[in-house]
Amino acid sequence: MKTNDRQITDLMKSVHEGKAQLPEFQRGWVWDDNRIKALIASITNNYPVGAAMFLEYGSKNLRFKYRVIEGAPISTVTPEELILDGQQRLTSIYSALYSDKPVATRTDKGKDIKRFYYIDIEKALDPRTDRIDAIISIPEDKVVTSNFGRTVELDLSDREKEFEKKMFPLNIILDNVKAQYWQNDYYAYHKYDKDIIEEYIKFNNSIVMKTMQYMMPVILLEKDIAKEAVCQVFENVNTGGVSLTVFELITAIFAMEDFDLRKDWEDRKEKYFTGDILSVVTATDFLAACTLLSSYNKGGTVSCKKKDILNLTLADFRANEKALSEGFVKAEKLLQEERIFVSHDLPYSSQLIPLAVICTLLDKRIDITTNKDMVKQWYWCGVFGELYGSASETRYVSDVIGVMDWIDDLEAIPKTIQDAYFNPTRLLSLKTRQSAAYKGVMALILKNHCKDFISGSEMDFVLYKAENIDIHHVFPKAYCEKMKYSEDKWNSVVNKTPITYRTNREIGGVAPSKYIEKIETKGKVKSDVLNEYLETHWLDVGFCRTDNFDGHIIFRAKKLLDAIEKAMGKTISGRDSEEVIKNFGDKLI
Repeated sequence: MKTNDRQITDLMKSVHEGKAQLPEFQRGWVWDDNRIKALIASITNNYPVGAAMFLEYGSKNLRFKYRVIEGAPISTVTPEELILDGQQRLTSIYSALYSDKPVATRTDKGKDIKRFYYIDIEKALDPRTDRIDAIISIPEDKVVTSNFGRTVELDLSDREKEFEKKMFPLNIILDNVKAQYWQNDYYAYHKYDKDIIEEYIKFNNSIVMKTMQYMMPVILLEKDIAKEAVCQVFENVNTGGVSLTVFELITAIFAMEDFDLRKDWEDRKEKYFTGDILSVVTATDFLAACTLLSSYNKGGTVSCKKKDILNLTLADFRANEKALSEGFVKAEKLLQEERIFVSHDLPYSSQLIPLAVICTLLDKRIDITTNKDMVKQWYWCGVFGELYGSASETRYVSDVIGVMDWIDDLEAIPKTIQDAYFNPTRLLSLKTRQSAAYKGVMALILKNHCKDFISGSEMDFVLYKAENIDIHHVFPKAYCEKMKYSEDKWNSVVNKTPITYRTNREIGGVAPSKYIEKIETKGKVKSDVLNEYLETHWLDVGFCRTDNFDGHIIFRAKKLLDAIEKAMGKTISGRDSEEVIKNFGDKLI
C-alpha cells in the first residue's frame, strides 16, 4: 500500500481519459446540489476533503468489471487504476470542475436536477463573505428565474453575460488553456479596465491557480493485494458511509464473466426470500452459505471465512445456488414447525446459515422424522446454550460437519450439543426479545398448542398473523407493582406468555383471580374450559385462581425447564442447587 498526494488536475485527466475508472460494484453517484457547493468551497479554499483510495488494476487473481465515472466519455481503455473509495467526491469534482456537461444532481428533497456551477469573482475576494456563498448553482439553461419563470434573476446563457456579472464558470477552472481564453475575453469585454485586470489577477492567483495546484491524498493498493485485504482496508479508511461488502466484491468479480450477481440476488430474493423468516437473509449470508455448502461437497477443507467466500467461483455458485435456495425454504418450514413464525421472533438469524446448509445436504432425508428431530435438537441447543450470539464461521463449519456426521453415527455428537448448557436461574434474567433464549421459551409455549384465554383458538401460524399475538404478563405488571413482588420474577419470561391483543385488554392490570372471574362472568368461557386453556400455557390453575404468585413462579419455572430439557435433549443440572433455592424460593425439580 502506498500513500501520496496527487494534483487534482492530474486526477481529473486520468478520469477523463479512462485511466481511472470505477469497479462495477460501486453504486451510482448521489451527492446533492448543496453538498457539491460545499465541496467546491472547500477545494477553492484549499481545505482538505479527505483521501481517495485506488487499486492498481491488472492482477490475475483480482479482476473486476469496470466502468467510467458518471459524465466521463465512454472509454475502451483498460484502466490503470480502480477507484475504491472517494467515488462521490471525485465524481463531483469531475462533473462540476472539469466536464463541459451539466452536473446531474438533486435537491435536498431528492428531486433530480441538472446544474452548472459558477464562482462570483467579487464575493470570492471579499473576506467577509463565506466562500460557499460565492458558489452559484444555476439550471441547465443557465437562467435563474422566479415568479413562475416570469422574472429573470440571473442570466449567464452566453459568455458576455458571464463577463458582465463577473461569474467565472467553474467547469474550466482545472483547464489552464480554457481558463486563459476566458481571461483574455474577459479583459477585452471590459476594455482592459485597469481595476478589472487588477481584480482578476488577484482572483486568478488566490483561487484559480491554487485550485489547479490543489493536492488530494491518494492511497494506492498494489495489484497483488489479497481479496480479503481489499475489504479490510476499505473498511478502515472508508469515509463515504457505504461499506465495501464481500457481496460487492463478488458482484464485480462475477461481472467479468457477464453474470450480474446483484440482479440474480434481487430475483432470488423475490422468489425464495420474501417469507416471514427468510426476509432477514442478506446477499452476503447467502454467499457464506453457498461457500460452506460448496466446500463441504468438494470433500476437502470445509470453510466459509471471508477469504473463502471471495474465492468462490461462478461455477461453484451456479452448481449450488438452486439447491441452497430450496434449503433455506426447508429451514424456514422447520422453524415454523417449531413455532417460530416471524423474523423478529427468530432467536439467531446467524444460525440460519448452517441450518439451511444442513437442510440442503440432507435434501429429502430432512423429511425423515429421526433426522429432523436430530436437527431440531442441535438447533435448540444452539438457542438455549446461547452459542450463536457471537457465532463465527468456525462454529458454522463445526456444526454442519458435526450434524451430518451425527446423523450417520449417533456416537459423533456435534460440538454445539456438547457445549450447550442452560443455567436454571437464567430464566429470571430473560426479560425481553433481545435474548435468543427468551424467544426460544416463547416458541416452546406456542409449540405446546397453547390456546387463547378467551377464544380458545390454538396459536398456530394463521392465528399468530391474524390476531396480533404478543407476549404479556400472566400476573399483570400493575398488580405485581402494587403487591411489591420482585421485579426479577414478575418481569421475567417465567411470568410471560403469548396471548392476543384483545385478550390482553380484557385482562387489564388486576389479579389473575379477578380477570379469570371477569372472563367467566361475561359468559365468554366456562370455568372448566378456561382451566384447560390456562394449562396449555403451563400455568397452574389453582395458583392463578388464588393469586398465589410464588407458587405460580415455581410451578411455571419447573414446566419451562422441563420443556427446555426436552428440546435440547439434555438434562439441566443444578435445578436443586443453593443458587436456585435462593432465587426462586424452592427447588425446581
